[in-house]
Amino acid sequence: MNPMSLSGRNVMVTGAAQGIGLAITKAAIDLGARVLMLDMNADQLEAAATDLPRDRVRLAAASVTDAAEVQRIVEEAAAAWDGVHGLVNNAGISRPAMFDKMTIDQWNAVIAVHLTGAFYCTQAVGRVMISRAKAGELIDRSIVNISSDAGRQGTIGQVNYAVAKSGILGATMSAAREWARYGIRANSVAFGFVDTPMTEKLRTDEKLRETYLARIPMARWASAEEVAIPVCFLLSSAASYITGQHLSVNGGSQMSA
Repeated sequence: MNPMSLSGRNVMVTGAAQGIGLAITKAAIDLGARVLMLDMNADQLEAAATDLPRDRVRLAAASVTDAAEVQRIVEEAAAAWDGVHGLVNNAGISRPAMFDKMTIDQWNAVIAVHLTGAFYCTQAVGRVMISRAKAGELIDRSIVNISSDAGRQGTIGQVNYAVAKSGILGATMSAAREWARYGIRANSVAFGFVDTPMTEKLRTDEKLRETYLARIPMARWASAEEVAIPVCFLLSSAASYITGQHLSVNGGSQMSA
């Protein structure tokens, strides 16, 4: 028996067309899941799904900031696939600026995608999960929110991102407390520095690269593929007694007792 098997599970992954979202999608499929891939870039989404088993994926081109569209997509997937059992709130954008120079548009854009978008998706999936739990469906249900070390210690030049990721921690714990009675677990994963398009500038700027690598005891970036595995662990029944927790996956850059 593989305790991390996702066989028979239907999982929604946001921001699924590239980077960490695509890596999570592939890992979940390898573990037996069917994945509802949501991303606002339709062309990139189609390209990402080219090498995936099409009977195991469902594509949805939409923004997580559109509450009505998110609700529709989740309900249609639940009807087609007989339920939604997992959610990974991964969609994200970056609009960097120093605190005193950040525009309200930069602030609102990041908060809308990272925090409000996660709220919309969690609410939509949670409604389906609660309805089926009340109907007697017996299956482990799991929500995994992607946070960041920035949400726990702050960051320079991205207060919008830090605030959004800190808010994710509170949303995670609230969902865990409210929905445990329905067999729904909610946890977050806080990443450090992952090799993705969003961190390209940090990784290619010599000064920035050396500064940030010096903070990581393991002295390297994480790959998207290796950080996807802890997410799948939390989606699986291997984590059946874990809820309301924040797992750091950061090579030791942020430690706490």
